[in-house]
Amino acid sequence: MSTIFDRVDARLAKALTPSRRLSLQRPRTLVLGFLSLHTVFLFALLPTILTGGVLGDLPLYRTWAELGLEHGVWQGIDTEWVYPIGAMLPIAFAGIAGPLLYQLLWFLLTAGLNAIAVGALTDWGRRRSGYKSAWYWLFASFLLSPVGLLRLEGITAPLVIVSLVLLAKRPVVAAAVLTLATWIKVWPAAVFLAVVTVSLRRRTVVLTGAAVSAGVAASAWLLGGLQFLTGFVTEQSDRALQLEAPITTGWVWLATLGHHNTVIYENFAIATREVSGLGTDLVASLMTPVMFGAIAAIFVLMLIAQHHRADAAQLLLIGALALVSAFIVFNKVGSPQYMLWLVPVVAVGVGTSWAEWRVPAVLMLAISGLTTLVFPIFYLPLIDGDLFSLLLLTARNALLVVLFAWSIKQLARLAGPRREGRVGSVARSQSAKAE
Repeated sequence: MSTIFDRVDARLAKALTPSRRLSLQRPRTLVLGFLSLHTVFLFALLPTILTGGVLGDLPLYRTWAELGLEHGVWQGIDTEWVYPIGAMLPIAFAGIAGPLLYQLLWFLLTAGLNAIAVGALTDWGRRRSGYKSAWYWLFASFLLSPVGLLRLEGITAPLVIVSLVLLAKRPVVAAAVLTLATWIKVWPAAVFLAVVTVSLRRRTVVLTGAAVSAGVAASAWLLGGLQFLTGFVTEQSDRALQLEAPITTGWVWLATLGHHNTVIYENFAIATREVSGLGTDLVASLMTPVMFGAIAAIFVLMLIAQHHRADAAQLLLIGALALVSAFIVFNKVGSPQYMLWLVPVVAVGVGTSWAEWRVPAVLMLAISGLTTLVFPIFYLPLIDGDLFSLLLLTARNALLVVLFAWSIKQLARLAGPRREGRVGSVARSQSAKAE
């Protein structure tokens, strides 16, 4: 595998001459790149915007916003909801100008947060090492644009980037942003756990997170929805194996090959595709405890690595990557937007040391491209049993497992006896410069 990544490095070095590298590290070039990409996004969405329509998950979001803004029925307040209550903030914001402009306001909100993430990564043009991260984030955003522009992960992913970048110098702001992201979509809790485990400012982070969470709980209580505050946890507990989840891949093959009693079906209640077959109910019931067991094991590894005085910046990012990828690999639910859980951590890691992060960086780009091929391009053929579509899904899920294994291997290396070598010294030097 190292030979493959050596070839990638060689081709990148050949393509990026010194003059091109210098150009990519200019604020003007980055701004033009950002504006060009989001102009492409806008033109792609323009027919939908002009007709007052919505795409992706936004029809559901718009319905929820209309129920609240026009009828006073708020999800998570007046009824149990599949998302944490904070998700209503962006969902309602996009509806304040009426249903016909919902797609436009959601795009502007996403674009604005992406701009803040790029600004944070580069310290608004002043941190040269952050340009690699910024360009990486923009390219990955392009590859995952069908979900990044149309689902809540497009809101939370840039928030996680901002929190990771600000953690060293502004821990209160970083913790507040990360806690807010967690109350919008649960997955940033994995990053929060990594921060609390490794950060020297853990007391500040915990107290800030607790204060923000207390504010959320108090708001829910004042609005009369305290009983539904944690409803999103139970809403997910009875889910079956979802089509795209890595653990489901074997059963998808059986269904595609026509194995009796193994079928892909639509769960109309939550508008998703699930798989039923021999052993699926048992595996679905086991995946949540297995996932939390994996998270506990990763937590222990991080504590051991910290005890051995591993580089804090690298330990934080590798630990976060391991925790987030465990959330995906051991999850009975699998959706394309989950890839946006991984990209923020990898993007920030790329800015600390390309040598240390080239493997997950390349893997993540391949995973992102395959994810978009699976959904939305080949999703309907996949449901109908198309072999090529299934090969794409299998390759994507296999690479997710490889990425998880890489993060565990690196975490185990950090947890071992401390060895001062050239690569470790370079990584620490790069990390210090990045901060």
